[in-house]
Amino acid sequence: MSEARFDTSSVTPLHWLAVAMALLSAVVHLVLGLKFLPHWMGVLFVLSTGGFVGAIILFFANVRRPLLYLVGIPYTGSQIVFWLLVDPGGTDLALEVIDKTAQVVLVIALIVLYRRDT
Repeated sequence: MSEARFDTSSVTPLHWLAVAMALLSAVVHLVLGLKFLPHWMGVLFVLSTGGFVGAIILFFANVRRPLLYLVGIPYTGSQIVFWLLVDPGGTDLALEVIDKTAQVVLVIALIVLYRRDT
């Protein structure tokens, strides 16, 4: 039986930064999502966690990385915009600032990675 292995041979410090920011955002979304459940926002936060974790798995599986970067830019960017439009009033301001900072860094990293790899 063959083992699934993640490919880290081509991972650069910028890749690691993007992975760290995606993981940080995933953790924040999970914490907030579990706090907000069963409200519909809680469900969206938990689903967002799955999106970030799934992207990290696909990245390390080396599945079409340029496409992953390209999809990740609007995925993450739309969460920033959605937060600005729907934020219920800063219930967890520290977590929100950490998350949005991580997401801005992630979007910038994804843009650089996409431009570099295409």
